[in-house]
Amino acid sequence: MKPSRSEFVDLRGRRYHLRVWGDEDNGNAPTIFMLHGWGDTGASFQFVVDALAGNWRVIAPDWRGFGLSQWNDGAYCFADYLADLDALLEHYSPNAPVRVAGHSLGGIVASLYAGIRPARVARLANLEGFGLWVAPADAAPARWARWLEQMRDGDAAFRRYARRADYAQRLLNDNPRLTPERAAFLAEHSLRAAADGGLVLAADPRQRWVNPLLFPIDDAKACWRQVSARTLWVAGRQSAVLARFAETPQEYRQRHDCFAQVNDAQLEDCGHNLHHDQPQAVARLLEDFFA
Repeated sequence: MKPSRSEFVDLRGRRYHLRVWGDEDNGNAPTIFMLHGWGDTGASFQFVVDALAGNWRVIAPDWRGFGLSQWNDGAYCFADYLADLDALLEHYSPNAPVRVAGHSLGGIVASLYAGIRPARVARLANLEGFGLWVAPADAAPARWARWLEQMRDGDAAFRRYARRADYAQRLLNDNPRLTPERAAFLAEHSLRAAADGGLVLAADPRQRWVNPLLFPIDDAKACWRQVSARTLWVAGRQSAVLARFAETPQEYRQRHDCFAQVNDAQLEDCGHNLHHDQPQAVARLLEDFFA
């Protein structure tokens, strides 16, 4: 595996952890920012980084409340991810537009940001980050009521594991495309020791709380229409996200067509976690696109 190092920076009053690959003193190495999905960490891009043929510097943060980044004092707001990304890019690339690749949640954040601040993004790779789900308006009262209950009771927790090997086995059971070696690596970087014994997901349990404020899909489409960067749109053919859009293919197409300049790719034998299932194929796509 290619070596990486941990960096910690203060962003908007939170201590952020970042996984960085590549020589920081090599000014000739272009940088890619890689943004992970919900429940994941920046370290999970290791498999893609290993498959990159060229000389790249890769910066992959742990979102607030995940991995080794600081937790919130209370509930989480989606808008914070956008502001955190803005602060991250200001820290590492204040004077130049960036190459950014985001998976799932990371892809949603990156694509919205690229429309809100189009001058800051040179190229955008959206890896299954188009599943921004919506809910009917009449579901709002129940959603808000559930959120208030969670705030009051603090009833959030993740499953406990006795050994990392148990979590690795769960990953293998859930995803037949994952190799034992990759599952073991993910188990090493995805768990933390619980205060009362055992291991739990390296994330704030409050990340599981219902989000009472959903990002309006019409607002999202308005942001996407402002993206000026060429966009790489990548999906896994066996992805649960694509399967969910099978009932509303017109909605999938409408989201895709908001982007003015799009390169499409669909990966065979690949589910939602593209960077786990087909890291070599993802690396080739990113390298060709960002070169």
